[in-house]
Amino acid sequence: MTGPVLDFRPENATPFLQEVMERSGQMLTACYQCRRCAAGCTVGDETGFFTPNILIRHVILGDRETALSNPLVWKCVSCYTCGTRCPNDIQTARITETLKKMAKEAHIPPLQPKVAAFHDSFLESGLRWGRVNEMEFMGIYEIKNALREVRVKNYAAIVDELKGQARLGMAMFKLKRLHAGFMMAKGRKEIKALYRKAKKRPPASPGINP
Repeated sequence: MTGPVLDFRPENATPFLQEVMERSGQMLTACYQCRRCAAGCTVGDETGFFTPNILIRHVILGDRETALSNPLVWKCVSCYTCGTRCPNDIQTARITETLKKMAKEAHIPPLQPKVAAFHDSFLESGLRWGRVNEMEFMGIYEIKNALREVRVKNYAAIVDELKGQARLGMAMFKLKRLHAGFMMAKGRKEIKALYRKAKKRPPASPGINP
């Protein structure tokens, strides 16, 4: 399959590339497009043309718009298969996480709103109690999804989502894979402090995988 011609934007390439490398700690310029990452990508069937090597190429060429808004950034499951296959140890999962953060900072709507809601809900629950309580976490997640659908008056989608999650929840509960108990960690204040510290941490140097 032949992909589209990539657009080189020299006025944007260097600063954008440098920012992504500094924030992700990955040496993107070491990529020589061997496509070993693409061959092993576990979500390749879902992202189509956007394989890890193509994402790196967009960053190198300074195509900020495409790099911050493409299927791989939002569908990457951070399995790190790409990194284990890369001869230069480039961890694309670190790159997609960086681009996700940059897209959020730029107020770019996520291509996968449910993925964004899942991440936010997981983080909120974990920071609040020091560990994730499944019932609370999923409740927050569903509320975020429902509010988004309410804004566009898509009430049928809310009903379908709740029915589907209820069936899944009951099946998991019967298999003892869903817990209704409430738990908290004694060191949750320390976890919040670590999170605040991590947000203030200076960027990693390219080539060093933190």
